[in-house]
Amino acid sequence: MKILKIEENKGFFSIDGSQWTEIDEIDKDNLMSLVNLVLESSPEMDEYNETNIGNQAHQIIYKSIHEKLTVLRENKDKFKDESDRLYLGEIEKYQAGGS
Repeated sequence: MKILKIEENKGFFSIDGSQWTEIDEIDKDNLMSLVNLVLESSPEMDEYNETNIGNQAHQIIYKSIHEKLTVLRENKDKFKDESDRLYLGEIEKYQAGGS
């Protein structure tokens, strides 16, 4: 599934792979959804290329989101391991029925 694309000189994002929204309309909930998609799977993203995006606001937003999601995708195993370790004690406590 693709979550970021460049088309018609604009950047777009999608949470479901079918409905596309211009990148400058993204909000924090959409951003969290994209982060979760990257952590749960390996979604596709068009590479950032400023010559393919005519709108300067779209360039800035698309570039920033693409870079951060790429870093997250490259480090997702490390991120998941650190998260698991961080909450391991609490998880074990609740699995054992403790309070």
